[in-house]
Amino acid sequence: MPEFFAHRRPGRPGLAVFLHAGDPPLDTLPDLMAMLDENEVDCLELAVPFPGSATDGPVVRASADRALADGATLRSVLDTVASARPGLRRLRIALLADWSHTVRGTAPADFAAAVRDAGCDGLLLHGLPPRLRAAHYEAVRRAGLPLVTTCYAVSGPGTLAEAADLASAYLYLVAHYGRSGTTAALDRDRLGQVLTTLRATASAPVAVGFGIRTADDITRVAALGADAAVVGSAGVARIEQARVLGRDPVAELCSFVRGLRAPARALTGQPEERNDTHDRP
Repeated sequence: MPEFFAHRRPGRPGLAVFLHAGDPPLDTLPDLMAMLDENEVDCLELAVPFPGSATDGPVVRASADRALADGATLRSVLDTVASARPGLRRLRIALLADWSHTVRGTAPADFAAAVRDAGCDGLLLHGLPPRLRAAHYEAVRRAGLPLVTTCYAVSGPGTLAEAADLASAYLYLVAHYGRSGTTAALDRDRLGQVLTTLRATASAPVAVGFGIRTADDITRVAALGADAAVVGSAGVARIEQARVLGRDPVAELCSFVRGLRAPARALTGQPEERNDTHDRP
């Protein structure tokens, strides 16, 4: 199985961008995907919207609510992905689906096959009950669909080991505990230690998310040993800004993504200024 961030340039970390399918409306998604592909984004972490996420802050929750109000469903999301997928050259798509809102009631094998057949390159299952993990993970494996696993920098050794063992797309390491959009300071020593542990055992790349907003942030987590960075609510906020101001969301997100790929400034070890933009894994 090829490495998930195989198209990244040598010496440059992979980049994944999180968005809700349906925010902006689904008919914009093919253009968004094409733009991300052209701007060398490695992965679109595409969430099927679900309400009331306990792990998300207000920016991502509002985005999910807008997408749901516009009628985004699993079927419409997968159909849109399937129509856009043949035109993509490098962008990989990792679908994020909530078990309770999206997956429950569907046989694990049927769900995994539907995600695979739509052209998704990986799957992250959110809120999957522990008693059902074995069945769903086996169905994902049998479907030949790479799995995204998650853990926290504060997770115990057993959780870290399980995430490393099961990840076949990438392992999503959440930099700090809390809701997306929080601005907790990055514990670099702790994060570096965890990255060293995970990379010693994981066969899949390790991507760090939460608090990643700028090219400098991406450089910092890469220096600590991350293979890739996940940018969430900062990009979602730009989509919201475009909606409020009546701007083209594709052009707005394009400007943001190009800033993430701009050369990072020299890092001095001093904390940089922060704005109030929320962030998401």
